[in-house]
Amino acid sequence: MIRPALLLALLTAVPLSHAAPDLSTVSERSGFQATGRYAEVEQLCAAFQKAYPKAVRCFSFGKTPEGRPMLALAVSRSGALTAKAARQRKLPVLLVQGGIHAGEIDGKDAGFLALREALEGKAAPGALDKQVLLFVPVFNVDGHERFGKWNRPNQRGPVEMGWRVTAQNYNLNRDYVKAEAPEMQAMLTLVNEWDPLAYIDLHVTDGAKFQPDVSIQVEPVHGGDAQLMQSGTVLRNNVMADLKAQGSDPKHYYISFNKTDEPQSGFVDSMSTPRFSTGYFPLRNRFTMLVETHSWKDYPTRVRITRNTIVSVLEQMARHGAVWQQQAYQADARAAAMADASFPLSYKTTDKTQMIEFAGYEYARSQSDISGGPMTRYDESKPQVWTVPLRDEVVPDFQIQAPAGGYLVPAAYAAQVGAKLKQHGISFKVLGKALGKAAVDTFRAEKTRLGAQSVEGRQMLTVEGAWKPEARALPAGSLFVPIAQPKARLVMTMLEPQGADSLLAWGWFNIAFERKEYMEEYVAEEVAREQLAADPALAAEYKAKLDSDPAFAKSQRARLDFFARRHASWDERYNLYPVYRSADKY
Repeated sequence: MIRPALLLALLTAVPLSHAAPDLSTVSERSGFQATGRYAEVEQLCAAFQKAYPKAVRCFSFGKTPEGRPMLALAVSRSGALTAKAARQRKLPVLLVQGGIHAGEIDGKDAGFLALREALEGKAAPGALDKQVLLFVPVFNVDGHERFGKWNRPNQRGPVEMGWRVTAQNYNLNRDYVKAEAPEMQAMLTLVNEWDPLAYIDLHVTDGAKFQPDVSIQVEPVHGGDAQLMQSGTVLRNNVMADLKAQGSDPKHYYISFNKTDEPQSGFVDSMSTPRFSTGYFPLRNRFTMLVETHSWKDYPTRVRITRNTIVSVLEQMARHGAVWQQQAYQADARAAAMADASFPLSYKTTDKTQMIEFAGYEYARSQSDISGGPMTRYDESKPQVWTVPLRDEVVPDFQIQAPAGGYLVPAAYAAQVGAKLKQHGISFKVLGKALGKAAVDTFRAEKTRLGAQSVEGRQMLTVEGAWKPEARALPAGSLFVPIAQPKARLVMTMLEPQGADSLLAWGWFNIAFERKEYMEEYVAEEVAREQLAADPALAAEYKAKLDSDPAFAKSQRARLDFFARRHASWDERYNLYPVYRSADKY
């Protein structure tokens, strides 16, 4: 006979088959000292769906290079658990993404905690009735499974964590525009399908030892659609106010010294380029938030702050999401009418400076006997208020005028450009008929400069030049990319050659700037003499250049190229950017 006490112990140890699944995390059960492996994400994703079948859908939106599923949870009390249902019910979608840098894994554990509490009504009550939450616990899944101690040596906890980059060594938070990593391509497919109103990117910052525990950076604030910039500022300020009320000391700028390891250099705010999430989503007329908890805070503290941030954003979306969504659609319409309008390809931080009080610790600077350079030692037992400079006025820098019609891509480059445009959900048309001398603007590089080393696997290219009118023939199969579309800002960012994150800058067109045909020196010598004899004006131009340009006068190659460039054999496509601007619409 089994005694009642023993029976009770057995029932407690072995849950009944119909018992509610455990929705706590390894992190929570460890007192937020550890974090679980990806198998836990798979288990929890299914468990949340089982526990809340009418409010949670667990699904895979891609597969990593090492064959792991990329999982997301669609969550809403409205029952809208598909992108189609969300559109039909006109619900704003909030995408919360953790683990893009998988060593910075606060977002995964905080997200599951916030999700459970929201479903239980303990956090953001009623918020899930008014929106759809898309939660991606881990973006960089393969990097997450490169698990080990000290993967983040300047970070306090968890005990073990994943790795910064993917199995293919991509840094996903440099890949939003070029979208080369399979993981980013999967994410963009998810984004194109769901069209999230806001994209929350959860990180842990590096940096020095100081007291502030988190930075909240939102865009559009510094750039993008003017009306969305106002609402972006409201979103940022409201979330920061919530965090302050919960004991945090949030900052609206990236908390990294202007000069590495020099506290007195202060801080500089900036507008991220589109390779980053905060630079990319404003180009789609959507909100984005970069959350950076401070690496020197312990893991329990960082998870709590990240959880508080997610809950605050859920509440803000419930309160303002319907209005902000209408504003986003209005911004789409304004973007589609940007023909001939001014558009900033880059932004800069001005020299306008304010002195701020910043909560740090007492520190000393000295010369290191190890490195031979200066080093800083902090004393965390002695809080100290620093008075340091902050530059946070960000303004447009290099600006262009949008084309009246759009861009034309010759057929030879149509496949590679078309595939990239599709990844971003950009509309374009394949021309069924050839265009005979079409009036376009072409960009011919006067100077080119390749990066000294590869960046994210690509040899980056910088060009100098200008758009000039020209007549060009385009064969059937060429592409027309209209400027009259909601993603007009993204179109220009990708196709304007002088953009920092354009396809050209990322090396997609390097081959167009490689010289392939040369004239032998002995032939060039004969050609030069023939040209000089036949054209007195050319002879005068050549002499003037010899007299005015010492470097030219000393270079045999440059002097012979002077004549080769004026010969019928010269490759007129050399240094011609194979994307044209068009005032016409096709």
